[in-house]
Amino acid sequence: MHEWNSLSHIRWDCKYHVVFVPKYRKKQLYGQMRKRVRAILWDLSRQIGVDVLEGHLMADHVHVCLRVASKHSIAHVIGFLKGKSAVRIHRELGHQRMTGLHFWSRGYCVSTVGLDEETIRRYIREQEDRDNNQQRLGFE
Repeated sequence: MHEWNSLSHIRWDCKYHVVFVPKYRKKQLYGQMRKRVRAILWDLSRQIGVDVLEGHLMADHVHVCLRVASKHSIAHVIGFLKGKSAVRIHRELGHQRMTGLHFWSRGYCVSTVGLDEETIRRYIREQEDRDNNQQRLGFE
């Protein structure tokens, strides 16, 4: 059975595959820096309530699969992660400044990780059956 998250009036499962790169796509994420940048990104994710389901840092890009609460926009989450991590990278690692505190390139790539079509169809069919049962039992 699929596991759903919930807030007071919402059941949700919003997962995103995100890729972003360092400024000028420089191959900077290796060795100790890779480990520290990973720890910074995971820590910042926890701070805003985002679960990192999978993640991998390559020398010139980052891949992460995030579970984001429906109350947050993915643009806000990525902006927060990239902005705050750039500041921490410069402070903690003494990284040579390129332009101000920029470490990441401006853009990113994102795609949703959804349920398969059959699961959605089955859910819709079962939902109709549940509604019919509730009406028959007088729970309208």
